[in-house]
Amino acid sequence: MVRGAGPFDSLASSRLTESEAKGWFHSMDALQYTSELVRFPTVSTSSNAAICAYLEEVLKELGFVTERIEYVDSSGVDKVNVVGKKGRGTGGMAYFGHTDVVPADSWFSSDHGPFEPTVNGDRLYGRGSCDMKGSIGAMLAAVEEVGDVGLTNPLYVAFTADEEIGYCGAEQVAQRSELFREMVLGNANGIVGEPTLLNVVHAHKGTYGFKATSQGRAAHSSTNEGINANLAMIPFLNEMKRIHDETQEDPAWQDPAFDPPGISWNIGINDHTRAVNMTAAQSVCTVYFRPAPGHNAGALVDRAREAADRCGIEFELLKAGQPLYVDPESDYVREVLDLAGNESSQTVCYGTDGAVLTELRNLLVLGPGDIAQAHTQDEWIQLAQLEEGSRLYVELIHRWCL
Repeated sequence: MVRGAGPFDSLASSRLTESEAKGWFHSMDALQYTSELVRFPTVSTSSNAAICAYLEEVLKELGFVTERIEYVDSSGVDKVNVVGKKGRGTGGMAYFGHTDVVPADSWFSSDHGPFEPTVNGDRLYGRGSCDMKGSIGAMLAAVEEVGDVGLTNPLYVAFTADEEIGYCGAEQVAQRSELFREMVLGNANGIVGEPTLLNVVHAHKGTYGFKATSQGRAAHSSTNEGINANLAMIPFLNEMKRIHDETQEDPAWQDPAFDPPGISWNIGINDHTRAVNMTAAQSVCTVYFRPAPGHNAGALVDRAREAADRCGIEFELLKAGQPLYVDPESDYVREVLDLAGNESSQTVCYGTDGAVLTELRNLLVLGPGDIAQAHTQDEWIQLAQLEEGSRLYVELIHRWCL
């Protein structure tokens, strides 16, 4: 349940019905919005249609026109992105937040589950409270506080699916959303609301991943009937190790603006062999790495693909999220620093939906909560961060849309 949330306590045992929700839309703060969002169990493997239906209704009540970008993921699950616009003109502000969360199979408490938002002391506990429903809640509360004043420039919001598993929802928005085209053409000031403790982040690393698969034939290892898939994989792994060592040692693959400075060339292997006296029918190598802005990630992918071709194994590029970078000395960054009360902007090594929203020239990461609490078994966000995040978003709306 939600504890310490005042009148919202009476609604703690279940989600708001549509009729109840309409009565609350214009009297909810960041904590209440976040608590309601946490109640939706939006693990990335499940559909996020229910939370998006709720968000779309909220946006309409707050005066937005909305756009739905729907798709079916690779597992056949229905996914939804909701994009909204309030106000007229061009430019303005564009906020981006994702609705999916990571699994919570090992939740820390038996008193309340991961999707039962619970206030304890100065923290709100719940899966997604930090990453990143707290940010969405803060943004909705900010919009409500600004109210129905006339906006001289538009305010856009986009709530996406599947950020945690590859930015698939944001890709759909970038490719198909008419409102996203408006943001790009009007040069809207973009904010990705991932948790940064409200510090301004001007750059993050990209996220690339690929899979190489060697096919063999299973048989008893005492015979010559089998083909061990690992035999073709071994020389490929040798090349992956060479690339790993090169990216660790060559200064060309280091960027001291990040910690760690390297690209984190992470190699995974699995042949799924169930017995030691059985030849491996398949061997799989995965590589996931994080290039910094300016790194030629495509060259590394090409080297890996060429190595796979030489070894006669299959190659599949799974993910290619670009690094995010905005000049830290730009007027845009300086303006946001001033509003946020930061002395300087930062870099982070994690990725965001910004990796596929790079058509926006002005795009920063700025949101409440500490990334160290994301994905943990006791995920939480400080109540003060929710309040401060909402206040900062109000300031941004006033600066860019009024």
